Amino acid sequence: MSTNFLGSPPPLFKNVISPCNKLSTFTIRACLHSCEPKIDDHIYNNYTKYCTPNFPNHVSQTPISEKQPKTNKNHTILDNFAKDDDLWLKMQKEARLDIEQEPLLSNYYKNSILAHDSIESALANHLSMKLSNLSISSETLYDLFMGVLTEDQELIFDVNADLIAVKERDPACISYIHCFLNFKGFLACQAHRIAHKLWSKGRKILALVIQNRVCEVFAVDIHPGARIGRGILLDHATGVVIGETAIIGNNVSILHNVTLGGTGKMCGDRHPKIGDGVLIGAGTCVLGNVRIENGAKIGAGSVVLMEVPARTTAVGNPARLIGGKANPIKLDKIPSLTMDHTSYLSEWSDYVI
Repeated sequence: MSTNFLGSPPPLFKNVISPCNKLSTFTIRACLHSCEPKIDDHIYNNYTKYCTPNFPNHVSQTPISEKQPKTNKNHTILDNFAKDDDLWLKMQKEARLDIEQEPLLSNYYKNSILAHDSIESALANHLSMKLSNLSISSETLYDLFMGVLTEDQELIFDVNADLIAVKERDPACISYIHCFLNFKGFLACQAHRIAHKLWSKGRKILALVIQNRVCEVFAVDIHPGARIGRGILLDHATGVVIGETAIIGNNVSILHNVTLGGTGKMCGDRHPKIGDGVLIGAGTCVLGNVRIENGAKIGAGSVVLMEVPARTTAVGNPARLIGGKANPIKLDKIPSLTMDHTSYLSEWSDYVI
């Protein structure tokens, strides 16, 4: 995707793009909060056009790196922010402040954050400590993780975007360092990114071992073949299962006990495709090679077996569209950013307590 659009940004981003066409530190909040007012179809479509890439209806099991080599010239607005080293400096500052408040954690913070000169080194160290066991040492995992992270800087953009997403969307997250060290959904997602890179390079056995350790340690089971965008929030994350051929777009929020699975023992492309800006509520099952289009919302406990159109809400078992299939109610805000799980409740349900 060309970056020419920065010369004439869509209305959604006019207030957050500086004259030099680069986001300043932490102005990502302006991008996120600018989504909150009501927006019409034209502006919403601009969001999906300018902030997020499209993905095809179906993808083969050929590793993405073999089909579409990544380049460093086609970055989205979120990427420009995610490149900023100020996020790492902010985390170091938070670590020092936490040490002042809790001296007992001094060695923990120093070893986990302050002893490292980059976010990739800190992440490789933290994941290696979490995922090591008697058979695979933390030193071996650190070398492996560090090699993958330093080889592909795109992964660091993804890490930064995920950190920002958690901090912005989860009111329980009190700081970036809190997320980085303690949020297992974030850590599981970053471990998956490393495993997926290994899977794409043909090191499938090693990728599957990492998947198994992530499942054992974090109770999150993401197949290394799954393709996941950036700006991802796995909230609580316990019990999340994502199948091999699943694709998840950018700026997606997924709660605990969500399954993106198949429908049987068939091979090939058999898992869901989740669009950009989608919110999936707790306990939801999305089964089969079905699409959840951009900006859709899936209510907690739903079972989705068919496509969900863009900017609609699906609830129930089996899931049905709010407003009906012929004329579903369209969302006027991006659900993964607002994290609103109960809008339109009074319009479709007479349930009272």
